[in-house]
Amino acid sequence: MKRITILMVILCTCLASAAWAQGPHRYTVTDLGTLGGTYSQPSTAGLSNSGWVGGDAYLAGDTAYHGFLWKKSTGMIDLGTLGGPNSGTGYQVSDSAGAVGSAETSVPDPQGYDCLGMGTYLTCLPFHWHNGAMTALPTLDGHDGFALGINDLGVVAGYSVTSTPDPCGGYTQSAVIWIKGHIYELPNSSGDWNGAARLINDNGQVAGWSGGCGRLHALLWQNGTPIDLGSFGGTIDIAPFDINNQGQVVGYSYYPDNYTVHSFLWQKSTGMIDLGTLPGDVFSWGIGINSKGQVVGGSEGSGGERAYLWQNGVMTDLNTLIPPDSPFYLLEADAINDAGQIAGYIWVYSTGEVHAFLATPTAAYGANSASPKVVLPDNVRTLLQQRRSGRLGVGAKPRQ
Repeated sequence: MKRITILMVILCTCLASAAWAQGPHRYTVTDLGTLGGTYSQPSTAGLSNSGWVGGDAYLAGDTAYHGFLWKKSTGMIDLGTLGGPNSGTGYQVSDSAGAVGSAETSVPDPQGYDCLGMGTYLTCLPFHWHNGAMTALPTLDGHDGFALGINDLGVVAGYSVTSTPDPCGGYTQSAVIWIKGHIYELPNSSGDWNGAARLINDNGQVAGWSGGCGRLHALLWQNGTPIDLGSFGGTIDIAPFDINNQGQVVGYSYYPDNYTVHSFLWQKSTGMIDLGTLPGDVFSWGIGINSKGQVVGGSEGSGGERAYLWQNGVMTDLNTLIPPDSPFYLLEADAINDAGQIAGYIWVYSTGEVHAFLATPTAAYGANSASPKVVLPDNVRTLLQQRRSGRLGVGAKPRQ
């Protein structure tokens, strides 16, 4: 019996390796819709292994947005707020522990922050949403915060604004974690005065950044100690977007010209690896990673941004892996789970709207079509630029 079992394991392993060698799967795409408005987006790393998708969506009229959770069996669930008009989910979604984010209250912000960028200047509190209930999390000595990541043990990562003035304007923010509702501050890299913990895996490793006045260091906190992940030589933005349970981190870094930006994959054995771009593109962002080391993100050139999947050292335009008559153009991929499902956002040809999507692998492999040539309208380009400018999780500056 033992010999048969061993042979079966070897056979299954060989079959899996053979399938992997065939290249990426083809995908079917599901439009997740909105909460009544014209725009929705998934969260970075906001896809659980059972298919929960977290994100933000506009309500009817496009004047307010709420965080959401979506699953095929439930559709889009509105997470609500803490008394104000707006809320937003963080990055990670947990099958066992729910979702996190930040929500406006009805109280004007004493420090003058417009934390969700909607012109309300209301206090925003970090929250944990679980089993239908949104619970506010404590902050440090400031008034605002954002819960950005959560693992399956319910440990939450994020940042909290403090009452210490920032030399560059406003107030400093600190990287923090919450354990059973209690807040704990994480140390910055030497010489930095701002920080944000963005993601946390089930082993307690935390990915985030610290810096000041636009200078950032991508960090991995191991047992509470920050490890600098390095860079591609640029002196401005660098940020991690996801971490898996193997401790692999993906994100982006600028080159020395402070113009070219590429996706990176960091792991302890190799350091930071440049994943490059799709052919003809100049920029890319590594945004999601699963336990198999598959990476998803966005690659951009003169034609605009397009979603990609990276595996076995090869970056593939996801638009070539969906039916050629698809009603959608895949703008960016933001999360991938261990089943190979991918969440991101699409341009809907028929309406011109941008919606969150979930792509599910089929039994077929390899490219299904050539990459479509599209010209994105100005409103879509503006939405992408706004989304990009808000990626770092650095609290909004106060009213001048």
